[in-house]
Parts: sequence; structure tokens; C-alpha cells
Amino acid sequence: MEHPFINDLGSKTLEELQRDISNLTTKLNFAYRTRNEPVMHQIRMALESYQNAYTAKIDEMVKAQKIMSQVKIDKK
Repeated sequence: MEHPFINDLGSKTLEELQRDISNLTTKLNFAYRTRNEPVMHQIRMALESYQNAYTAKIDEMVKAQKIMSQVKIDKK
């Protein structure tokens, strides 16, 4: 489930998304250690939003570069 108040992540670069994902992961680890369930839930939703935006950016790059996602092995 994505966070309802986070939108317009499409304008961020891959590096910014990576940095934000790393920061959110650090905060999530702290929330786990303190056992703060409401904060953990909010951070997980935010993290999912950022991860989905990151995946969409990578998919766009792969499609733009026409990178094959399968390897074909021909036997002779």
C-alpha cells in the first residue's frame, strides 16, 4: 500500500530516489528497534511509494535503451 500523501515522485532522479529509500530504511530500522508500530506502518507505506517510483524509472530506462530482458542461448 502506497502512502496517500506522497505524490509526484516522478520528478525525482534515480539518485534522489536511492538516497530517500536509504534514509527511509534507516528510519524504519530505528522504528523496529523502538517497536513503534504506527511509525513503522507509515514508513513502510512511504518506502513502498519510493520503491515503486524507482522501479518505474528503471523500467523507463530499460525500455528507452531497448535492453533485452531475456537471454537466448542457441545450441549448435
